[in-house]
Amino acid sequence: MNFENLKTEVKTILSAENLSRDEKLKNLCQFLTDNIDYYNWVGFYFANHEAKTLHLGPYVGAETDHTVIPFGKGICGQVAESNANFVVPDVAAQDNYIACSFTVKSEIVVPLFVNGINIGQIDIDSHVIDPFTEKDERFLEFVNEQVAKLF
Repeated sequence: MNFENLKTEVKTILSAENLSRDEKLKNLCQFLTDNIDYYNWVGFYFANHEAKTLHLGPYVGAETDHTVIPFGKGICGQVAESNANFVVPDVAAQDNYIACSFTVKSEIVVPLFVNGINIGQIDIDSHVIDPFTEKDERFLEFVNEQVAKLF
């Protein structure tokens, strides 16, 4: 996977005029799902710091019951507290994992910072065990840097 080739399109999607922020994010999720074969569910969660909860934003993939996640719970909730990327090569080996579907084998979550504050994250589930590399992390950090410009 050559992530460099995808960066220009990420910028194009996020700079589209006459679309709401949520529409741009949904289009971005669709683009990532369509172009990276092991990205099977792509979505954004946004933080409510007062309530210490994450709230599901735009996403592409199977429906999820996890529309609100408390800080600290599951992979996403842990990233809300740690402010660090979290790569889970095999979700079955993770104690604090919120099962979304039996088809999910691995997950990567990268925090989204605006002015140094973790306002949310991009969350990606894969049906493959251990597909995520450091290149995925760097690419998703780039994606979130571009997304942050929308806020």
